[in-house]
Amino acid sequence: DATEATFPSLVEEGNVLLDVWGPQCAPCIALMPAVEALEKKYGGRITLLKLNAPENRKLCRDLRIAGLPAYVTFRDGVEVERVTSTHASVDHIEAAIERLLGGAPAKGLPVPEHLQ
Repeated sequence: DATEATFPSLVEEGNVLLDVWGPQCAPCIALMPAVEALEKKYGGRITLLKLNAPENRKLCRDLRIAGLPAYVTFRDGVEVERVTSTHASVDHIEAAIERLLGGAPAKGLPVPEHLQ
C-alpha cells in the first residue's frame, strides 16, 4: 500500500496502476479481486499500487481524487489516464492498462513536486 511518504518512489519508474479505494466503498471492495487478477494477467508489465483513501486524504487531494473507486495509470511518474467511479468496471480498467502499455500519451500532470 502507498502512503504520502512512499507514493513518489513507487510510481517514478515503469507502468503503474493505482487503485484508490476505501474500506467503506462497496464497489472498491467488489472490484479488488478482479483488479488484482489483472496485475497477475499482465505479469511484470504493470505494478498494482493500492492507496487507502481515508488513511491518505491529503495525498488524495493532491492527486485530485474526487470519488471512489478511482484507478489511475502512471508511466514513469506521469499520469496517463483515470478510470473513475462512473466508469469503474473491470473492462474499463483493463482497457486503460492496454492503452498504457500501448504507449498512450500522458494526459495528466507529473506527480506534484512537493510529493517528490
